[in-house]
Amino acid sequence: MSTKLFRNARIHTPHDNGSPLSGISQGDISIYEQGILLCRDGIIKHIGDERDLLKSADFKQVDIEIDCEGHCLIPGFVDPHTHMCFAKTREKEFVQRLRGTPYLEILKQGGGILSSVNAVRKISEDELYEITLNNVMSAMRFGTTTLEIKSGYGLNTETELKMLRVIDKVNKNIPVDIVATFLGAHAIDSAFNVDPERFVTMIVEEMIPAVAEQGIAKFCDVFCEKGVFSVEQSRRILKAAKDSGMKLKMHADEVYDLGGGALAAELKATSADHLLTSNDESIKAMVDAGVIATLLPATCYSLKKTYARAREMVIAGLPIALATDCNPGSSYTESMPFVFGLAVMNMRLMPEEALTAATLNAAYAINMADKAGSLDIGKQADFLLLQGESPAVLAYHAGVSPVTAIYKKGEIIWNLKT
Repeated sequence: MSTKLFRNARIHTPHDNGSPLSGISQGDISIYEQGILLCRDGIIKHIGDERDLLKSADFKQVDIEIDCEGHCLIPGFVDPHTHMCFAKTREKEFVQRLRGTPYLEILKQGGGILSSVNAVRKISEDELYEITLNNVMSAMRFGTTTLEIKSGYGLNTETELKMLRVIDKVNKNIPVDIVATFLGAHAIDSAFNVDPERFVTMIVEEMIPAVAEQGIAKFCDVFCEKGVFSVEQSRRILKAAKDSGMKLKMHADEVYDLGGGALAAELKATSADHLLTSNDESIKAMVDAGVIATLLPATCYSLKKTYARAREMVIAGLPIALATDCNPGSSYTESMPFVFGLAVMNMRLMPEEALTAATLNAAYAINMADKAGSLDIGKQADFLLLQGESPAVLAYHAGVSPVTAIYKKGEIIWNLKT
């Protein structure tokens, strides 16, 4: 057994009381200015003020002592909404959007999400693995130690299963915890444009049973939006997924308020994501149902959209999580520090609230709070050292990553100095 002592750190962490933090508690952070963390075999055994904890008998059996040199120490970021498993970027499309080309015109030219679908269908599984691995490695260097990756660029059973196998393989070959989500209902396959209901039936009767049998995906997601999947279609898909044993997530109320947030509440989904247009009634319903609001400010930044009403959601008591939404179309970033800064500067979250959103609440949004998201006794020693005095540096030092070292289960997996 290996025991490591990390001392001389400014520790900032939310604490896990058994549920996501919300409302006035969203920003409840414990601060240890002269902090110390002890882990044994990658699991936290003690955390707190150095003067108090050094009195413990456990500190007489330390194998390795590491001086954090006064750096700020926070939990590793948890990114609970990504599409990192893709084959090609869409940089040309980004420039077209900047020039004012409508999305429907981009679709007609072979762009948009269906171009990503075609690329993933054509690429080999090994090539897709290498691209996805590189995306996750990039996210890790920005401080992400736990994340979710969705399928959804297959839109047929064979390719969706291929994507999930790739996600699983990356999870097994990198020092980051990855949760897989099935998103076969990401768009309507062009072959079913004249009969979308037949595509929904295929998802329910063919894809979901195959995904459940494969056993990799822990969640099922659906893009509930005008021109994609209606509330009723989404309900049908998600009920089938729930019956098959998967937990539920939703892309909801991103462009139009169709009542996606209310459906997430009705089905008691773990999270509802985007929520740019959610009305007050849907927000209250999500609060009452225990749904987590996963907000994606980098998507709003990229698409030049109005940001979600994070401040109002906090006041209403809705727990907020933050994610990159990393994808080749609308949010091509793996950087949680960038997302943190956007949430503080453009969504009116305080740094303490953003820290909870990017760690503990994000872990709850992917059912990983038993292992990650906060520096609590019994959890994995997943944490970051920052070049700064507090987590506020993530927004204050704009345009860079202040992450200087990354630890996973007490082992260093990236260091700025090397």
